[in-house]
Amino acid sequence: MSFPRATYRLQFRDGMTFERAAEIIPYLAELGVSHLYASPIFTAAPGSTHGYDVADHQALDPALGGEEGFARLAEALKENGLGLILDIVPNHMAVSTANPWWRDVLKHGRDSAYAHHFDIDWEAPRLLLPVLGEPYGEALKKGKLEVRIDAEAGEPVIGYYDLSLPLAPGSLPWGSEREEADWNELLARINADKDRLHQLHEAQAWRLAYWRLAREALTYRRFFEIADLVGVRVEDAAVFADVHQLPLRLVREGIVDGLRIDHIDGLADPKGYLTDLKNASGLDCVLVEKILGPGETLRGDWACAGTTGYEFARLVTALQVDPRGREAMTAGWTAFTGDDPDFARQALIAKRRMLTVNLAGELSALVRLAETIAAEHLATRDFGPDALRMAIVELAAALPVYRTYVDRDGPSDEDRALIEDAVAQVERGRAVEDDRVVAFVASLLLEPAAGSKARSTFIARFQQTTGPLMAKAMEDTVFYRYNRLVALNEVGAEPDAFGMEPAAFHGAMQARAADGPHGLSATATHDTKRGEDARARLAVLSEMPSEWSSAVARWHDAASGLRQALPDGPAPDPGTEWLFYQALAGAWPADLPMDDEAGLQALSERLAAFMTKALREAKQRTSWTDPNAPFEAAVEAYVRHLFSPERRTLLEDVRAVIAALEPAGLVNSLSQLVLKLTLPGVPDIYQRCELMDFSMVDPDNRRPVDFALRETLLQEVRAMPAGAAMERWREGVPKLWLLEKLLRLRSERAELFAEGGYAPLEVSGDRARQVLAFARRQGRHRIVVAVPRLVHRLTCENGLSRLAEAFSQTRLHLPADKPFTSLTGARIKDRQTPLSVLWSDIPVAVLMAE
Repeated sequence: MSFPRATYRLQFRDGMTFERAAEIIPYLAELGVSHLYASPIFTAAPGSTHGYDVADHQALDPALGGEEGFARLAEALKENGLGLILDIVPNHMAVSTANPWWRDVLKHGRDSAYAHHFDIDWEAPRLLLPVLGEPYGEALKKGKLEVRIDAEAGEPVIGYYDLSLPLAPGSLPWGSEREEADWNELLARINADKDRLHQLHEAQAWRLAYWRLAREALTYRRFFEIADLVGVRVEDAAVFADVHQLPLRLVREGIVDGLRIDHIDGLADPKGYLTDLKNASGLDCVLVEKILGPGETLRGDWACAGTTGYEFARLVTALQVDPRGREAMTAGWTAFTGDDPDFARQALIAKRRMLTVNLAGELSALVRLAETIAAEHLATRDFGPDALRMAIVELAAALPVYRTYVDRDGPSDEDRALIEDAVAQVERGRAVEDDRVVAFVASLLLEPAAGSKARSTFIARFQQTTGPLMAKAMEDTVFYRYNRLVALNEVGAEPDAFGMEPAAFHGAMQARAADGPHGLSATATHDTKRGEDARARLAVLSEMPSEWSSAVARWHDAASGLRQALPDGPAPDPGTEWLFYQALAGAWPADLPMDDEAGLQALSERLAAFMTKALREAKQRTSWTDPNAPFEAAVEAYVRHLFSPERRTLLEDVRAVIAALEPAGLVNSLSQLVLKLTLPGVPDIYQRCELMDFSMVDPDNRRPVDFALRETLLQEVRAMPAGAAMERWREGVPKLWLLEKLLRLRSERAELFAEGGYAPLEVSGDRARQVLAFARRQGRHRIVVAVPRLVHRLTCENGLSRLAEAFSQTRLHLPADKPFTSLTGARIKDRQTPLSVLWSDIPVAVLMAE
């Protein structure tokens, strides 16, 4: 079982334990996947909802069932013939005293055995802990800091609310050989003396600070903007061994078949790390979470099978967006909102601000390093910190990718081209007055760093900073501002790339097949901005841009009284409304009727939570660090009032427009599923996506899954005709029907899907542009796939049940060597078959050569 045939992503925590997972393994086996793809299962920070805040790499989380529970899961996997892919987090760990390595560092400082496990600047005076809700002086004065005995550790600590921080040995002004009564008396005495308490604080290796100080003065590398996650130095062999001890043991025991590497771009040397992991594990199935920029491909010299599939989702969505709607969609959006349609300009502005404000500490560290190196040479010693700062900001902002991969041997040709192009862009923009400073900063990356510790450190830090910069500026800022068509605002996507024609899609798939089709084909993950079916439905807006713009304007006018009735504070602006109505159009469950008050209430609650998160991420009228409570309250009230009985006429109009989107959205969903299951790559099914998934961004997409319903429906669809499944489309039954059939086909013809080539097929007739067709072939086995696209007008005119009839004059040119059989059991002999025949029962076709 070296490579998966198909994976099922399961999110542990929030009720999903090892025992619960073991119970659903038989269902997953019957569904037809080959591997369970598990979110992180190692001990996480207390209360973790996701597991990426690992507190102990060397222990299975007791909250999930520990070793005993995991043994039960491993047994269930073995009994049902399923493999296991494990999500591991080598880049960072939880900043928590539940983390034994971190606790030891807090206690012993640079003398800790784990001092170099973390990316800590030990040249700094002290380890900054920005955990206080107010400045340190205020917390001390108000008596919020105290010395106390930690009940669990049985040792004195400095406490702040629930936080307990261990003290350095010998830092207390008394010994430890005391009775409990003496401790209480002495602790009371020191707590009553603020100067003495402060002196004790100052004697520690760490320093408590106001949380706002993190962005500019943190003394350790963090994950993105999150000070609660500290960078780990897996480039060090001893650290690598400690971090990977348990997962490698599970590999050796034959329990784990593959590893998913979280945030590969955060590591100092991704290529070197993957080589070390390959040597240590012997695994072929190593997948990396890597977001590829425009035109970027995964590095060919990395020891991994591929990515986790963000780029696949981007391509499928692009295929379902009509490029001809770009101009009208842009015009309607900008006329209504007044937003800037220049995506490149918005991205550059966001990246500059992110680096200078949110990542100010990372920027300052880079400036100090550059200044130190510049001072060593006569030609550069006059480059001041401000000029260096501007050059670093502009170069980082100009990079079109998440990061480069310069190592001790210098840049590859690809990296050199990226850096030189960025330099040229900075020089054209003239944001830096002295081009010599820009050239100097670029030279730190372009010239080999051998023998220079400062230079090699600069290279690593610069490259570890541009990834978070791109992610936070784009995914978590611009993607919530540039809301022209939010179906395109997805992790790894390009919001300004409006649609794709079949010829370009074929080219991308031929390259994917040639490069080794062992990466994942994902259409939803725990990090995607919306559910796969919400995105498929919203893509339909590209086919009706003028109608959508008119509808939003109509709703805006109809809600004028609603806005006046809101609580005091700024009312939702047009940009917020434009985003909200798209979110609503994507999230409305297909099976939610207008008379289901409980369902409508639940939907309004989900939307209100989404809008608060989206607006904070946009960082325009509110933010996570500076919430605008009146504005957020007004938006929340707007959402809730829209769903109130007195606003039912307006909501019914909204529902009518969504209803018009739904048939084409369903077709997109089914086409998307067929493409994921048949194109080169390993299909990954995210939990709950067997049926229709109209989720929004996390935590909405991590809600509990009704597996009992899915198990029941799976038994029903096995004997169900395609037409009967289509009649129950609002329940999502056609999706499960297709998934079960295609997973079984992948099992029967595993070699074809694992190694088969990809060839476009000819389609002729009046609607050829609205069809994507291709063949996969391996030896004597062949399949043919044909799916529709851009069918909104047809479903509006003919209805979903008569969609196929519109393709009666459009023919698929089949290979001439053998007859074919469709998923419905029909035999196809005509080499130029009308698509109306192939799509008569269900509007997608997968044909198998007999």
